[in-house]
Amino acid sequence: MIMTHGVDGGGGKAMISQAERDPSIQIRLPGSSHSSPSPPPSPSLLRSKSSEPPSRTFAHRISWIVLSVILRRRRRILLFAPVIYISCMLFHMHKASFDAGPTIHRRPAPGSVYRSPQAYAKLRAEIDADNATADAISTIWKRSYKGVEWKPCVNKSNGVLPESNGFIFIEANGGLNQQRTSICNAVAVAGYLNATLVIPNFHYHSIWKDPSKFGDIYDEDYFISTLANDVRVVDTVPEYLMERFDYNLTNVYNFRVKAWAPTSYYRDSVLPKLLEEKTQVLEVFVVFSWHRVIRISPFANRLSFDAPRAIQKFRCLANNVALRFAKPILTQGETLVKKMKKLSANNTGKYVSVHLRFEEDMVAFSCCVFDGGNQEKQDMIAARERGWKGKFTKPGRVIRPGANRLNGKCPLTPLEVGLILRGMGFNKSTYIYLASGPIYGGNRTMDPLLEMFPNLQTKEMLASEEELAPFKSFSSRMAALDYTVCLHSEVFVTTQGGNFPHFLMGHRRYLFGGHSKTIRPDKRKLAVLFDNPKLSWRSFKHQMLIMRSHSDSKGFELKRS
Repeated sequence: MIMTHGVDGGGGKAMISQAERDPSIQIRLPGSSHSSPSPPPSPSLLRSKSSEPPSRTFAHRISWIVLSVILRRRRRILLFAPVIYISCMLFHMHKASFDAGPTIHRRPAPGSVYRSPQAYAKLRAEIDADNATADAISTIWKRSYKGVEWKPCVNKSNGVLPESNGFIFIEANGGLNQQRTSICNAVAVAGYLNATLVIPNFHYHSIWKDPSKFGDIYDEDYFISTLANDVRVVDTVPEYLMERFDYNLTNVYNFRVKAWAPTSYYRDSVLPKLLEEKTQVLEVFVVFSWHRVIRISPFANRLSFDAPRAIQKFRCLANNVALRFAKPILTQGETLVKKMKKLSANNTGKYVSVHLRFEEDMVAFSCCVFDGGNQEKQDMIAARERGWKGKFTKPGRVIRPGANRLNGKCPLTPLEVGLILRGMGFNKSTYIYLASGPIYGGNRTMDPLLEMFPNLQTKEMLASEEELAPFKSFSSRMAALDYTVCLHSEVFVTTQGGNFPHFLMGHRRYLFGGHSKTIRPDKRKLAVLFDNPKLSWRSFKHQMLIMRSHSDSKGFELKRS
């Protein structure tokens, strides 16, 4: 044992062993179980012990426990490591919400969105600066008939008609041109069945709101006399038949004819009913026979287009010859034509007529979206409910404006019509007659067209308030004025299809020996063109001239052998 000696200054001497002062020095006593002393600790160990903090934080302890568990069960827990990592990240960012799904932004298909205003804004400077194109009104006819004039194949009969098989009474629904379809079909059916046609009755419609009768729009006497040798026409049903039905034709048996019915249906189903004869014994034992009267309502599209030529003859005769407008309409219409020819004297009296279908009811029915925003949306919902209650809100009915536009079912806007005509070569000085009802959007919608064609005219511009007063409250009579001016134009442009342009195309060919020009734009192609952000004026003009040429080829029809 190593001992140290010292003096206890006043308090006694103390003796402390080195082993007591230094615990690292241990002495083996004889009775100890250890046979050898332990080695001294290393200096590094001593330093580490001296630098260790006195205690750990609570977070450190939790981390140590979690790490221990992971290390012990690492094989199982590592399978969930990605989920744990993502959860921790979301928790850290305070966005640990798993309800929201991913948002996918898809660009609409090219041509499915109305972007014509953007195209006009991009091309406007080039349009205004384009003075190189000659006016198409003077060069529109690419083909010449070389002095050979087409002649109508319809010749009025001179013979005497056989005894009538009975009376047919039809009710025409719709506006002016749908009613015109009913009349032409009724003449064809009556001629085919050798029946007597009663002057058609016009239904009052909530859209057109026109109470006009047949004689208010057409020259009734002229209609009857023109058809006299081909089809019997009377203005009323005979007295003895009216008495039979209590003077109410709605009591007459009504045939529900399916749309586009073939001529065989009228032969096999309608004619037998028409031929039924009944006898009635009166108190004085006088027996007389009477032919049955049948009523067909509605009758707009109740005869197939695929009819024999002999039946088509009746249709052609009715539309192109017998249906002459009543004198007030005819006189005012001819006045408007004279004014248009006088205004366009610099083009030898040639003008372009455009049938523009951008009235509120047409925009609503098309189910297309334009640039009117929320106001347009509310207007269209109200217009659909007002005109076609419940039709567009039926369960399962889905409205797809983009698909409608891609399929060419959206009506062309005034702006688009202006771009098309300028692209086809009609310059700023061209006189245009616009056949249309009140344009949806008013001046805001019409301004671009007037900028491109300042010489544009309408019946309201050409006629005074006093001149239009007898017609203004009647939509069918106003449409008849448009029909007359379009009939005598050099070029007719249709923008939406329907009965109006179809009647005009045939009527114009009939009157002018085949010499008529109709432009029918390809709206499917136009939808994609107007939606192209890289569209140039040069490229657009090229496409429009191709489209105009295509209209030429469609308009040039072969004569029958």
